[in-house]
Amino acid sequence: MHLRTRLYASQGVVPTQKAQQVLGLFVGWLLAWVASSFLASSAWAQFDKARWPTNAATPKIDAPDLQGKTWGAAELAGKVVVLNFWATWCAPCKEELPTLQTLHEISDNQTVVLTINVRESSARAARYMQTTGMTFPVISDPQGELAKRWGVTVYPTTVLIAPNGQARWRVMGDVDWSGPQANQWLIDVRREGVATPSAPAPQNLKR
Repeated sequence: MHLRTRLYASQGVVPTQKAQQVLGLFVGWLLAWVASSFLASSAWAQFDKARWPTNAATPKIDAPDLQGKTWGAAELAGKVVVLNFWATWCAPCKEELPTLQTLHEISDNQTVVLTINVRESSARAARYMQTTGMTFPVISDPQGELAKRWGVTVYPTTVLIAPNGQARWRVMGDVDWSGPQANQWLIDVRREGVATPSAPAPQNLKR
């Protein structure tokens, strides 16, 4: 009898080959679950979030979306704007877009998800939106002129704009915009972008 078997037998336990196989399968499943959980938690970590340069002006937005609605300063005033640049040829963009759709659906009227489809025809962008069932507004930028104006060279790129119309952050890479981290970003942008009312000018008192 094998030494290990004799040891178990002396303790009144005789392991079977089937039990060992079950234990091996369980350990393997556990390791796989831990690995998949780690990958899922780090899947949205591939981004670079940086302050919008203080010496750089915020470009103007004045363009119609695929539905014909024009987006400009009047429509966006007082709102946090999530301005996303994407394309169907960009795999990370397509991974990110459903979370933007979720944000679009759950946001109040003080937050706007506005996207710009870059270097594709408006017809292609419209077909993609129809196929996927996404409904957030899309501005077509077939020549990449808007992307160039905003300094976008990496896709996806998202610019967070404060209620006062000033760009605050540039996020390069895909993000889960429906998650708690992005939600906190939007809260912070709203707080720092609310203009403080100026104090009234002092009046000369008559004596």
